[in-house]
Amino acid sequence: MQQPSQAGSWPSPAAGWYAVAVLTIAYIFSFIDRTILALLIDPIKTDLGLSDTQMGLLGGFAFVVFYTLMGLPIGWLADRKRRNLIITGGIFMWSLMTAACGLAKNFGHLILARVGVGVGEAALSPPAFSMIADYFPPEKLGRPMGVYNSGIFMGVALAFMLGGAIVQFFAAQPPVDLPVIGRVVPWQLAFITVGLPGLLVAALMLTVREPPRRGTHSAQPGNLRSLWNWVKPRKAALAAYAFGFAILGMPVQAVFLWAPTFFIRRFDYSPGDVGLSLGLLALVFGAGGMIAGGWLNDWFKGRGHADAPLRVGVVGAVGSAPFALTAGLADNPTLALVLMAPLVFFICCGVTAAPTGLQLITPNRYRAQVSAIYMLILNLIASGLAPFLVGYFTDHLFRDPAAVGQSLALVGVAAPVAALFLAIGLGAFRRASLQDAAEAGAA
Repeated sequence: MQQPSQAGSWPSPAAGWYAVAVLTIAYIFSFIDRTILALLIDPIKTDLGLSDTQMGLLGGFAFVVFYTLMGLPIGWLADRKRRNLIITGGIFMWSLMTAACGLAKNFGHLILARVGVGVGEAALSPPAFSMIADYFPPEKLGRPMGVYNSGIFMGVALAFMLGGAIVQFFAAQPPVDLPVIGRVVPWQLAFITVGLPGLLVAALMLTVREPPRRGTHSAQPGNLRSLWNWVKPRKAALAAYAFGFAILGMPVQAVFLWAPTFFIRRFDYSPGDVGLSLGLLALVFGAGGMIAGGWLNDWFKGRGHADAPLRVGVVGAVGSAPFALTAGLADNPTLALVLMAPLVFFICCGVTAAPTGLQLITPNRYRAQVSAIYMLILNLIASGLAPFLVGYFTDHLFRDPAAVGQSLALVGVAAPVAALFLAIGLGAFRRASLQDAAEAGAA
């Protein structure tokens, strides 16, 4: 078992930022592998005879349920064992399973492969959050967390830009007969092409050192009973925190799965064109929003606001609401992109503060487990429910494949709802944060 360190200087900034760089690369590849499906919805539907509701399940719950559930035991393990090795194993698994999506011959095969991607990716963020918090002192934690979280949208951007080019290239090619595997069609080749390079990232992760564990009373990892005893007096703050940020993430998760299909069906975009447009949008406004959110969190905290992460969340929710409600209703592609840009920026700005806040108020012995619980709620609601609802609304409410934009607008109602949750939680989170500071000072 990795023994924690109670004292001593922090790791060098160079070591910390190297770890952040490698973890961010891993995060980028994780989002490439999970996002490539967004560019392949119509080819998969046509080839396998699926509905939008089934594609929503593939893009949402099939991945998310196991991603979130496996995060709990992995979080427990990461509070006890070497986090760098746990992450390495996860990268190896999700890369192979992404390539395995390219071997699928029916809906069941795709479901199983997406489950495998989810299980592998569950080994990344809870241990990564915990490692970063042990590399940087609390007053400098916001920026590295913001950089790490920007990997989400760097990955989405690359998935759209490179994935769009890959999909368009293979779409012009005939089916290919591969040794052992047999005949594969263009969408299958796209999965194989983006999945296998992740094995190199797994090897790179082995070069990241495991940092000493820090924090009050971190000498022994906490068990489930002690975790519940810590959560119980803070449950109101943690509930508002988790559900507020989870609901805030719904519109952007819906956009990143369904916007390519929206532009292809509504405006007759090619995969290459939509990939380039949405990739640039994600890279500039998504990653930019994440970095801005980390800076804003540090700015609030530097001025003595114990509820800094929730304040950033409220800014993101209020700022994104008008665009979340209107982007899918635009009657031309330029206007749709113009409205999606601030939607992505404000939501990314808001959600980036969430994992930082959890690390700052959670004792070291619970960090990975609390992060895993947070990720469970976040991903079931944002990454699981939102994509499914878009497909379900399109099939069963509007009953028109061209109505994807209306479905996106309906899911956009989540933004003002999130603002309400986060605003209600400000006081409770502030009290919980001050309580934790007092207990740390007394220890």
